[in-house]
Amino acid sequence: MADECFGHPRLAAIYDPLDPDRRDLDAYVRMAEEFGARQVLDIGCGTGVFALLLAERGVEVVGVDPAVASVDVARGKPGSERVRWICGDATTLPPLRVDLVTMTANVAQAIVDPRTWRKTLRGAYEALRPGGRLVFETRDPAGRAWEEWNREASYTVTEIPDVGAVESWVRLTEVSEPLVTFRWTYVFGADGQVLTSDSTLRFRGRQEVEAELTAQGYVVEDVRDAPDRPGREFVFVARRP
Repeated sequence: MADECFGHPRLAAIYDPLDPDRRDLDAYVRMAEEFGARQVLDIGCGTGVFALLLAERGVEVVGVDPAVASVDVARGKPGSERVRWICGDATTLPPLRVDLVTMTANVAQAIVDPRTWRKTLRGAYEALRPGGRLVFETRDPAGRAWEEWNREASYTVTEIPDVGAVESWVRLTEVSEPLVTFRWTYVFGADGQVLTSDSTLRFRGRQEVEAELTAQGYVVEDVRDAPDRPGREFVFVARRP
């Protein structure tokens, strides 16, 4: 089930304005070019930012996400007709043959159940043509990123056209490694409505991820650094033989 920040229509509509800096996606665009990908499956496509970046470059993209509200936002964007949007997840995909499968940002970590994680990796594998690649990122647990997730470090007031001022901040609610749970709070200045969104991420170590990829039939081709967060994340490149 999608978190409220993706699944609630009012929150999905402000997701992009609250997080406008998506330079983290530049590395994925470059990898799509590096691998010569012409067909891409974007798992956890959300509001479609990455899928549309690729579509603008002539790539054939399928975006899949379980959050109907987020997919509705994606469908309303210019150029959205160039992307095939699917409400669902990687465990129930239609037959596909793509060059590249991606899971950007928190997507991989948001799949916290081990069985669902295995099924997601298997679904991505089945969608890939032989020689195709799966690329995704996950934070290095040793970095303990959650220690910086607090109101003091995250509080902002964002002025959004046709919405007004929105206050937002995050706080931790539970740390039980490898699971970390946190809550975002949003206050709409126009009418005072307060909405919250609880999320849980799973922090997997490098060896754990590599072992699961190998178990699902992949060849781990590379483990890279995230250019926007050097030394804090692993970017896995796994190939279907």
